[in-house]
Amino acid sequence: MDTEELRKVLDTEGDVAADYLEELLEIADLDGDIDIFSEGDRAHVSIVTDSDVLVGRDGEVLSALQELARLAVMTETGKRSRLMLDVAGFREKRRIELQGLATEAIVEVQETGEPARLGAMNAFERKVVHDVVAAAGLVSESEGQEPNRHVVIRKAD
Repeated sequence: MDTEELRKVLDTEGDVAADYLEELLEIADLDGDIDIFSEGDRAHVSIVTDSDVLVGRDGEVLSALQELARLAVMTETGKRSRLMLDVAGFREKRRIELQGLATEAIVEVQETGEPARLGAMNAFERKVVHDVVAAAGLVSESEGQEPNRHVVIRKAD
């Protein structure tokens, strides 16, 4: 798929998810503005709001909403979506927090030579850590089973 085709696909995914989420906000009588953008090969939809009711504890409601939005896109387009949803800036704040955590673990691994095992994380969180580790020239892998899957960081061989 060329760049123009990908952009059209991502625009469609974002539009379908935004329509679905706008209806949901209306039904639930919740305030929020919806922003849509594409980054890399993913459509991103953000609900801009001061309320964290759609985030839930540790992002559980947000994760469920993301899956529902992905299902709405798949129902409309017939194709699986990798759409990313953020609510009230939760994922962005968490990304920054995880980058700091990963950086601290990288320093520890570089100083001690011993692997660092981080706590359980969802797929989004593990991806953030893997990206930071790769950029630092170390290696990481996910271990364990959901919901206790975690990242282990090691020096490159």
